[in-house]
Amino acid sequence: MTRHGLHRITRFRSGPRRKAIAIGVVGGSVVAGIVATMMPLLASDDLSIRAAADTTATAVTQDGDNAAKTTLATCPTRCDGNPRGGREAVIEFAVTTVPAAAVNVRATLRVHAWQQFAATVTAHASPLSAREARPGLAAAGDALDSVTGVSKGFNEWDVSKLVTGNGTWTVSLAQTGLESRIYWASVENRSPDLRPSLLISYDLGSRPSPVTTTRPAPPPAPSASPTSASPKPSPTVAPSRTATPSASGTLPSGQCGSVSAKLVPSCGAWWGMYSPAGSAGGWDHGKAVADVEAQVGRKFDIVHRYHDFSNAGSNGAFPDAYEQQQMREGRLMFFAWESRNFSAGTTLKWSDVYNGKQDETIDAVAGRIRAAKVPVFMGFDHEPEDEPNKGSDADFVRAWRYVHERFARAGATNAVWVWTMMGWSGHYSRYAGLYPGDQYVDWVAYDPYNFHVCNGSTVWKSPSTTVSGFYRWLDDNGIGAGKPRMLAEFGTNFDAADPGAKQRWFQEFPAALKAHPKIKAAIYFNSAGMTSRTSTCDMTMNHDAAAVAGFAKAGQDPYLRQPTGGSR
Repeated sequence: MTRHGLHRITRFRSGPRRKAIAIGVVGGSVVAGIVATMMPLLASDDLSIRAAADTTATAVTQDGDNAAKTTLATCPTRCDGNPRGGREAVIEFAVTTVPAAAVNVRATLRVHAWQQFAATVTAHASPLSAREARPGLAAAGDALDSVTGVSKGFNEWDVSKLVTGNGTWTVSLAQTGLESRIYWASVENRSPDLRPSLLISYDLGSRPSPVTTTRPAPPPAPSASPTSASPKPSPTVAPSRTATPSASGTLPSGQCGSVSAKLVPSCGAWWGMYSPAGSAGGWDHGKAVADVEAQVGRKFDIVHRYHDFSNAGSNGAFPDAYEQQQMREGRLMFFAWESRNFSAGTTLKWSDVYNGKQDETIDAVAGRIRAAKVPVFMGFDHEPEDEPNKGSDADFVRAWRYVHERFARAGATNAVWVWTMMGWSGHYSRYAGLYPGDQYVDWVAYDPYNFHVCNGSTVWKSPSTTVSGFYRWLDDNGIGAGKPRMLAEFGTNFDAADPGAKQRWFQEFPAALKAHPKIKAAIYFNSAGMTSRTSTCDMTMNHDAAAVAGFAKAGQDPYLRQPTGGSR
């Protein structure tokens, strides 16, 4: 989650928010991609399976019959002063309802804690029986996932490496970092909602033969470049395989490899990047993206850029020449449009937008978006909950709807609208009042981060924990129900005490997405301006070779290599 206040204030501290985007080759009738084996369609419903049995493994005599208690316990070997007081929670699930045709099974373990603790708890494949009264501790099986920092409420672990379909699966939770017991709700808890559960999702269907179509003609280049610099062309990409988009506005139906009219891939997720340009590089936004692509060995599906209301230059007259080039090269563009003037350092009020004072700018941008002739992601004032000077939550909703309606009147129906929130739990009470309504929103997005020490904390969040909080809140509260979700920004710090932690975090990220299948796009925010760069804080993806290697490996995961868009 974004740290309150830090996320926006530091980002604009060193200058305007300059970001790079790429526009897609998916139109209303055709999408460009590469020839690839098609994968099955994502199942629309998750399975929620209650634990069949659980117990606490321990050598402590007074623990008694742990298989009949309303709580489970975890503790390191030295526990509450006892040098032999270790405890592990052991949980068994009987999975019987996964269809025989299911593939790409994704499983998330959810266990409830009553308090927050500065401890790391790791889920392992367990050799123990969850039905024994008091099993002894045994050597742990394969580590599956860790929660670094136990949250009050449900904590989640990605256990997809273990749970591959129907069968009996047993998981143990082992604790480090806090020499005191943590209690968890067991299957005997009187509240069924608090009992351990396993969330399972999967893809269904056969693997049909690929279909080849041709790439649509690229959009025309603007008659005059909005910037003085020329983009550097990339190597020509051969025509690639695509499937016809569905007319659906939300999750598409049909075979994998298809993309809906609202840019939703039928399987897997888009992989995206924000990479800032700078004065040292001549503000070359094209090179900023190409350089990162060269590091990680692939093109990005989505490129993210931030623009202002100046309606001039590369900041405000978008799509600019760099973005036009990126569109022609087959990337999807995400334009995050901020009611600011970056160069002047001024901020508009939302009432300035809906009272008509910005109509000329809105109509000019809508005209350029319409002229792009391909769908583009469009956002208005991301993270409005952190913009108290712009107006009230109701003012934001009114401004959003006003901009949306002017785009519609201008015929810019190729704009795909992305509502982006911080996703911070401190603002949960406000999100219903910030939501413009289903008819005005195509995607729901948020910006989760594993800040670690960058925000003064010592908590290290796994990828699954990083993305799960607001994801579950959206499920529980029905905001944007049925809409695809996007990580409009995400990122992680490194761990000075564990040089390989950031690399592993990236390598584990695809599994976290698979465990949260409503997330259909993830965009890394690769800027040191996110926080202050120090000896213990650097949120950039490429701050060292190990991090780059981990990120590159994540980008090669089949789940993130769409047979459309930039996945080359």
